[in-house]
Amino acid sequence: MREMEFKMERPGLLHEGDKVTVSEGVLPSNYYYTIDPSLAMSGNVPFNQRMLAREGVVKKIEHTDRGYYVLAEFDE
Repeated sequence: MREMEFKMERPGLLHEGDKVTVSEGVLPSNYYYTIDPSLAMSGNVPFNQRMLAREGVVKKIEHTDRGYYVLAEFDE
């Protein structure tokens, strides 16, 4: 299992237990992942840590001073 954190800008877009799909974006030296349809976005991920799974489950949503963070778990 692999866990990945995503930043969500508004509350209520996702809930714990939701099944999610992610799409992969490519930068010159990193990948990034977006929970479809553009609900939350990961930080940059180095090429050697590329995520292979595209479907996962929301495990936790946390509200901090910096926004909403979604922890999702993927089978890898």
